Amino acid sequence: MPERLPPRPATSAGQFDLFGKRAGGQRVYTVSELTRELKAVLEGRFPSVLVRGEVSNLRAQSSGHLYFTLKDADACLDAVLFRTEARRLRFALRNGLSLVVRGRLSVYEPQGRYQIVCDTVEPLGAGALQVAFEQLKERLQKEGLFESGRKRKLPFLPRRIALVTSPSGAVVHDFLRVLHRRFPNLPVLIVPARVQGEGASQEIARGIVRAAKQPRVEVVVVARGGGSLEDLWAFNEEVVARALCGCPVPTVSAVGHETDVTIADFCADVRAPTPTAAAELIARVKEELAVDLAQRRARLLRAMRTQLERRGGALDKLRGRVADPRRLIGDRKLRLDRLRQRLDDLLHDRQQARKEELRALRERLQGQHPRERLHRLEREVVRLEQRLRALAERALAARRHRHDGLAARLDALSPLKVLARGYAVAFDPQGHAVLKSSQVRAGERVRIRLHQGELVAEVEETSD
Repeated sequence: MPERLPPRPATSAGQFDLFGKRAGGQRVYTVSELTRELKAVLEGRFPSVLVRGEVSNLRAQSSGHLYFTLKDADACLDAVLFRTEARRLRFALRNGLSLVVRGRLSVYEPQGRYQIVCDTVEPLGAGALQVAFEQLKERLQKEGLFESGRKRKLPFLPRRIALVTSPSGAVVHDFLRVLHRRFPNLPVLIVPARVQGEGASQEIARGIVRAAKQPRVEVVVVARGGGSLEDLWAFNEEVVARALCGCPVPTVSAVGHETDVTIADFCADVRAPTPTAAAELIARVKEELAVDLAQRRARLLRAMRTQLERRGGALDKLRGRVADPRRLIGDRKLRLDRLRQRLDDLLHDRQQARKEELRALRERLQGQHPRERLHRLEREVVRLEQRLRALAERALAARRHRHDGLAARLDALSPLKVLARGYAVAFDPQGHAVLKSSQVRAGERVRIRLHQGELVAEVEETSD
């Protein structure tokens, strides 16, 4: 008779009952319950916190979320910046960047890990705008957009100027006043665009493109008065930089005061410290040009008269040295006839020599007919084919013999041969081969593989 399992022992003081309670009454948490308790405590204790650390393990997901680790010398903290907040960043997160983040602590229950969900991210030390400025400047500089070789010179006197700026500001009045004081009636096209606030950079970029497409525009100026870094930020956007670099006509950046520096200053062909300085760079003083033109005209007339007099004297001298051209033409005709006759004689002699050479080559060719050589090559081909066939047969026989030997060895080692001799293999419920009796327990079902077919049996008893 098979042995029966012993009855379950009673719960002792140091054991737990089926409801997860110690005999003494202390509660036993499941992992999920404990994690939820910790989540409630941690998130309730730190609903908003400021954390300083260095970025590492930065990962950008296709969804737009940013995952990274904040670390210092002694610890690290997982952090996440969701897509909505990531889109509002003025700068790009990079590994090694020191940050101060504001957010709430959160526990990710499936992994039991806590992290900070960031609401705002600020670089440590320099402000976000300054970091974004330096990052964009570095990236555009690596692309070669700031190279002096691609800078174009301004035209000497442009036929038409396009000014991209806000029409309501004082920049337009100052620019036109200086421009028309230096050169009155110089055509200026005002292209209105916001120069501050949300969407200003897109308006400036569109204004540059529109201005360059207008007829007879030879210079495009982007201008704005002075202000803080935030006020001038529209001229630090990449879309404005790309528009300036792609403009087909020369461009001038006249943004802020002399101490203000923007990305537009590096991308434009010419930087003017102020809008009024831009007008002075573009337009020359008309009265000075008129005086200079009169002086140049006078010098040109004097030089022309002097040159005409000198050339007239040289012509008289040459006229006295030149003989009758009709006699020179007759001599040239006689010389041409003699040269033509010599050329005909040379061509005839060369042709006769080529004919004799061709005749000799034809006779040599007839003496070396390829028929006999073809016969020898055919016999050689037949001999090589026979040799190749014999070598192939010997190699094939050797490979076949080796294959048969390996197949016999493989068949002798096959586990199916062992099963054919009356042995069987048992597998536990997880599909693992049973090698020891301790792998299964009484009452479990095992699958037994035979030489032909399988059996499913229930273990009644195990023994070592």
